[in-house]
Amino acid sequence: MRRADRLFQIVQHLRGGRLVTGRELAERLEVSLRTLYRDVADLQGSGVPIEGEAGLGYVMRAGHDLPPLMFTEEEIVALVAGARLVKAWGGLTMARAAEEALVKIDEVLPAKARERLEAVQIHAISMQSMPEALRERLDLVETAVHSRHRLQIRYLSESGDQTDRLLRPLGLFFWGKVWTLVAWCELRDDFRTFRLDRIAELEIAERFPPERDKSLPAFYAQDRRRRAPAADQ
Repeated sequence: MRRADRLFQIVQHLRGGRLVTGRELAERLEVSLRTLYRDVADLQGSGVPIEGEAGLGYVMRAGHDLPPLMFTEEEIVALVAGARLVKAWGGLTMARAAEEALVKIDEVLPAKARERLEAVQIHAISMQSMPEALRERLDLVETAVHSRHRLQIRYLSESGDQTDRLLRPLGLFFWGKVWTLVAWCELRDDFRTFRLDRIAELEIAERFPPERDKSLPAFYAQDRRRRAPAADQ
């Protein structure tokens, strides 16, 4: 990460008037404490209103150079509902990012819009808590989809049979309680879907090049053809 990007991220993490320790910031930015302390000191020297010190934590006074965001009430409701759903059913990284996003949005909203955000009474409750291992797997698979890395998995069928698969991960889908992965299966030489909670083992493999006939649009097209009624004879 470039230093300019790192300084920007420090300001982002301190938005919302929350006390954040130097160690927590250093871990998020993947830098040493010494580097973090130097960056914070430079921000303070440039006029960014960060208060605190090493060993105690840091907080930034509200209202620092924050441009207003304009959302309709319906957009605010959608953002809050979506973030709460991700916190309840998403990966660990997704859940933290959703919480951070709400804090940042709250900080830059005008007063009236902030009141609407705080008044949203849409909640997402997981009736059966997602295991942490499954949340971590979801983050890992999403990263592989984005970076186009193959996945080597050991998959358990509904009957309990195990098979080893090499996949090109293409997209993730949430079905209310279950996450599934759409992938090109090298073993079957075709598209397949896999429940994330039935993946017993998973390893990141080599990258794969984009190929039109092994892509998510190609999967959709194949699915449409299968669903289409047969032509009259």
